[in-house]
Amino acid sequence: MKIIGAGSAFPPNTYDQQTITAALKQTWSDRLERPEFLDRLHTHCGVERRHLVLPLTAYGKLKTWGQFNDQWIESAQTLGRDAICRAITPLGLEPGDLDAIYFVTVTGAASPSIDARLVTRMGLSANIKRNPLFGLGCVAGAAGLARAADYVRAFPDHIAVVLAIEICSLTWQRDDLSIANLISTGLFGDGAAVAVVAGSKTEFKGPEVIATRSIFYPNTEDVMGWNVSEHGFRIVFSPDVPKVIRENLGGDVDSFLTDFGLKRSDIASWICHSGGPKVLEAVQESLGLTQDDLAPSWESLRRVGNLSSASVLVVLEDVLANRRGEPGTYSVLAAMGPGFCSELLLLRW
Repeated sequence: MKIIGAGSAFPPNTYDQQTITAALKQTWSDRLERPEFLDRLHTHCGVERRHLVLPLTAYGKLKTWGQFNDQWIESAQTLGRDAICRAITPLGLEPGDLDAIYFVTVTGAASPSIDARLVTRMGLSANIKRNPLFGLGCVAGAAGLARAADYVRAFPDHIAVVLAIEICSLTWQRDDLSIANLISTGLFGDGAAVAVVAGSKTEFKGPEVIATRSIFYPNTEDVMGWNVSEHGFRIVFSPDVPKVIRENLGGDVDSFLTDFGLKRSDIASWICHSGGPKVLEAVQESLGLTQDDLAPSWESLRRVGNLSSASVLVVLEDVLANRRGEPGTYSVLAAMGPGFCSELLLLRW
């Protein structure tokens, strides 16, 4: 199983963090007791710019969850099409060449799902094996990649894509002044990312997926996720997220690597979900890493914000394009998300 390519797509509307913060302060002007508090929260998110699917002035025109979700369905198809094309075109592949698609998201709902809507729009094969996955959140990019690797292990002459689309701005709650929602409006952005996975009998080259591991942490279901109401998705974002990472990730990685006769010092690079400053700092502390070790993740956070499931695939795209490992070296790809859970992949270049 080989990761042979990656690509991403972003909406055309881009804003620096200060512009987004100012617009939200104006929206909440009559209810924010301390507007400067929002400035501090957003400054601490570590984000410089974000892409948004709508101009800032357009969000107030959407009134119901149905209207927000309709916008999500329309925009997700465009972002998904563009991300897939940017991932497969450099490989000389056409949409009809793909054998399976793993579609992950947590910011909207559709039936038929977005992958189904792309079959006709893009000319995907009518026989493509579709695997839409909802609810895994930030871990889903890594989990989808692991499941795609499982698939091409069984079908070594096939090619699969993992498509992650997250339009987080359409989930921001205009009537929710909780700390969790205020942080989410400063942290999350919009975008899509794709990874292309090929079986061992294909001619393509790329880092090999040696193994994957899924870990669920019992009794952590309230750490992260959504509360779903008539207003849509209300974020659950516990301060315990970094604590869970610090207490578990290092031991989980060590156990995973030991099964293959490896230790952390054998890992040449780390491809991690850009969850936010506190998440990345917890990852560094748990694994004994420096900020330089997670430079691609910090850079992705600054450039586009936290893209939920798409984040780790955007980091992967950067690594494949600009930071490829030497032949025979190892990388670990990791993400965490609602459950609470983590997904680990061991790669060999």
